Amino acid sequence: MNTKHVLFILTNAAEIGPNKRATGYFFPEVAHPVEVFDHAGIAVEYASPLGGAIPEDGYDANDPAQLAFRNSAALRRLNHSRKLSEVDVRDYDAIFFPGGLGPMVDIAVDPDVKRAVLAAWEAGKIVAAVCHGPAAFLGVKLEDGTPLVHGRKLTSFSNDEEAGYAQADVPFALETALRAEGAEYASADVWQEKVVVDGRLMTGQNPASGGPLAKEIVKALQGEAA
Repeated sequence: MNTKHVLFILTNAAEIGPNKRATGYFFPEVAHPVEVFDHAGIAVEYASPLGGAIPEDGYDANDPAQLAFRNSAALRRLNHSRKLSEVDVRDYDAIFFPGGLGPMVDIAVDPDVKRAVLAAWEAGKIVAAVCHGPAAFLGVKLEDGTPLVHGRKLTSFSNDEEAGYAQADVPFALETALRAEGAEYASADVWQEKVVVDGRLMTGQNPASGGPLAKEIVKALQGEAA
């Protein structure tokens, strides 16, 4: 059996905004997808712009999936993440950007992230992100100069959600920025699950959408294997 591999690309940013709000990746947006991928026999590896340990936010010990991830070897591997510039994303079947506020600091602008997204896309891989993770797609342009997201259906953390969460901390509104690059953006009510699949571009709106998004990735990967 040909094991499929997903590369999680994570933020290194531990704080954001004028008030220096503590942040990182949002813990359930890794824990829930990892649970789904583990169950499906899909291997997960971790990278980040700087490599090494990854700051975290939003851990809830009352969530069994998060508790399991907290005590797993997978979390130890995450905190020894590979430096993204030293990783060839074409070696993976999918790349996945978890959210949290951290991605709005580095993932949104990092040139190695932009190169990784484009390389994965051009190689025919699945490119996926949840919550603030789609910040990774901003500024990525195809060979003809068209933004990657132009005319593509997707979702992300919504302006309505941001208004009640971190509007004073984020450098820009993600929904607005994606729309400005021509994305066909759609969202559910605040904090409600929503996943949008547009071919190989797969996105989830918020923390509730991480596990469901991973299930869509599994479906696509298993379909390739069939």
